[in-house]
Amino acid sequence: MMERIVVDPDICNGAPVIGGTRIPVRTVLEFLAAGDSIENVLEEYPSLSRQDVLQCLRFSADLMGHQFTLEEVA
Repeated sequence: MMERIVVDPDICNGAPVIGGTRIPVRTVLEFLAAGDSIENVLEEYPSLSRQDVLQCLRFSADLMGHQFTLEEVA
């Protein structure tokens, strides 16, 4: 796993977060997906570094490298 991405069941219900924060990786990715720049994310979350944001992207890319299928339920 990434050195700054932490998964701990006692932090944010086990959602991946940036180490030393309670900022979920998903939140950072949602900002980027909405069209915000890395600089915008850093302005919104000044405790983050550019490297933190890039590790969120790497974490997401690594997850997509795993084999999985989507199935409709009920």
